Amino acid sequence: MSVQVLLVTPPFTQLNTPYPATSYLKGFLNTRGITSFQADLGIEVFLEVFSRNGLKAVFDIAQGKTNDASMPTEVRRMLILRDTYIAVAGPVVRFLQGKDPTLAHRIAADGFLPHGLRFAQTADMEGVFGKMGIQDKAKYRATMFLEDVNDLIRDWVDPYFGFTRYAEKLGRSAGCFDELYSALQSELTFTDNLLVANLQRKMDAYRPQLLALSVPFPGNLYAALRCAQWVKAHAPATKVALGGGFANTELRSLSDNRLFEIVDFVCLDDGEAPLETLVHLCNGSRTVADLKRTFYTDGQNAVYTDNAACGDYRPADAGTPDYSDLLLNDYVSAIEVVNPMHSLWSDGRWNKLTMAHGCYWAKCTFCDISLDYIKTYSPLTATAICDRMEQVMAQTGNTGFHFVDEAAPPALMKAVAIEILRREMVVSWWTNIRFEKSFTRDLCMLLKASGCIAVSGGLEVASDRLLALINKGVTVAQVAAVNKHFTEAGIMVHAYLMYGFPTQTDQETIDALEVVRQMVQEGIMQSGYWHLFTMTAHSPVGLAPEQFKVADETPAFEGFARNDLLHNDPAGADHAAYGEGLRKAMFNYMHGNCLDFPLHKWFDFKTPKTTIPRDYVATLLRTEGLPVLGDHMRVVWTGRVGGAEVVTKSKGGNTWSSLVLNLIGEAGMTTIRVDKDKGEWLIGVLRDLEAGKTYTIKGLRESFEAAGLDDFELFWENKPINGLWKAGLVCV
Repeated sequence: MSVQVLLVTPPFTQLNTPYPATSYLKGFLNTRGITSFQADLGIEVFLEVFSRNGLKAVFDIAQGKTNDASMPTEVRRMLILRDTYIAVAGPVVRFLQGKDPTLAHRIAADGFLPHGLRFAQTADMEGVFGKMGIQDKAKYRATMFLEDVNDLIRDWVDPYFGFTRYAEKLGRSAGCFDELYSALQSELTFTDNLLVANLQRKMDAYRPQLLALSVPFPGNLYAALRCAQWVKAHAPATKVALGGGFANTELRSLSDNRLFEIVDFVCLDDGEAPLETLVHLCNGSRTVADLKRTFYTDGQNAVYTDNAACGDYRPADAGTPDYSDLLLNDYVSAIEVVNPMHSLWSDGRWNKLTMAHGCYWAKCTFCDISLDYIKTYSPLTATAICDRMEQVMAQTGNTGFHFVDEAAPPALMKAVAIEILRREMVVSWWTNIRFEKSFTRDLCMLLKASGCIAVSGGLEVASDRLLALINKGVTVAQVAAVNKHFTEAGIMVHAYLMYGFPTQTDQETIDALEVVRQMVQEGIMQSGYWHLFTMTAHSPVGLAPEQFKVADETPAFEGFARNDLLHNDPAGADHAAYGEGLRKAMFNYMHGNCLDFPLHKWFDFKTPKTTIPRDYVATLLRTEGLPVLGDHMRVVWTGRVGGAEVVTKSKGGNTWSSLVLNLIGEAGMTTIRVDKDKGEWLIGVLRDLEAGKTYTIKGLRESFEAAGLDDFELFWENKPINGLWKAGLVCV
């Protein structure tokens, strides 16, 4: 068969789930009647590498280099054990694909897997996984096995190899095309040969008019260009377009015409309209003047055109992502880092969707807020999101969703949660957020009830001065309160942590570590990771570095990629020196270790003492204000009424009746006692909510008063009603 478009993600991104760009584009093309096929060559190449024939080739190449005196003893030991590595690789991959879970018991025990250098990291396995975490322990050990082979391939077979990135160094901050261009003129590597063989099979089977290469990261660029190069040489009638996150951020100033010896087009930003115009160009119904946000060559120079008459598609009109064609049952779930959030990223196959295009905040000074994928905010409705979730579940059989928003809007998250509950959908989901005050205790409880299992958000520098400089719109106190709400609801919290923001001092770096230590100690942060600040060309810092007291020291741009910028921060600390100590501290904190360790012990140089009081975070949590109920807040009931009993009591000649309500929530049975007349009203309200009726706080008050009852606030804020929160009543 033939298709109009072959959508390809080149190696490598993730092994546990497909990167969603091609699925989004395929879903859009379906709405336009344009035929397409999609492939993730990353997982396909990985499976070939770890096939019996693939590993035989790996070991043959490595054994041909045993005369090299620099070959370490550990590598020579691996070569001696080649038959064992080849024999167990297939079963290990099947286990990580979820196709042979009982093998976990053998993998988790010694004697099955050969041990390379990576296994030195697994000494305290019982302390991390316990005696019953067999599946996770086995996944971790199996991942170490794969990583040992990865190291062998990288060091002795193909220097570009890496499971989640390929030849990344060639694509990262490549202001000049020379090194990448030179690499593309050399002979194909071991991995390249597997790559082009897979591509050839796709090209022969589908004979596309257009090959669309999605390049989300620098670690996909070289492989994408190898694909394009092969098509140019062997299927010249097929046009080749390159797009994706890398192009959107790095190639906006493209002028090196040599790239167009390899590809025909480079598209920027949202891919739907540019891709559609390219399809029409291939059909002969459009000219290059009609192209949308696209680079091409006029034979001498790179030319950029953006047809203003061609509008973009709203997310609501772009169709539901289509995951067909992908080898969904063949992805592998790995545990590379013993970190609960990293485990979510790499363990299990998640359906990836977005609630909104762009970022509703779009003010952070380190972020690329000048670019369309951030600054153009366009949300879907909760109904549309849940419709897409149901469609994707029906297609993939998976009920787990990772919403890959820049920052999911709290109001939309609330609406989605309510819609999930209304439809009685059984799903698990997680997303990226801002730690803003909208995440009340009640909203977090609602999100949990709908299936939210984790959130990740930016605490960044953990300093109020620097958070204000970043224009993050949050404070340390606010983050602490929000983290507490999520944690108490049973939702895992991962914090993105940053060091090295312009003007950050040694003192502020140490104080930030102390804030993080206390948040972990107080149990309100379960996971975190420190990143060194990078100045990018499209962020407020990169666009005006002098305003942040740093100097741009990036070498002169030479016509290819431009995003990451080198900078000098004369007012700040020696930021890079802190990286290893911060990471070691965070790793230990997450596992409950060394929380009383003096901060200076994490570093091999002199650091200042922290100025943060030892009870700083605990004090913030104690002084958090009480929630305020607004008239227009919606009342949501996620529990069930188990029954009620009238109890009559007499004292001193007076008799009164009360109603004992048994309420069933996620945590079990909750019993409350209220006056009989108020209890009967309350049961009626809860039954209404169970039947789908909508109430606001104002509506409850009006209903309460219409029943002839007095003083709604006194009743609603009294101790018995507080028991309703345990059973599943929330006001959001």
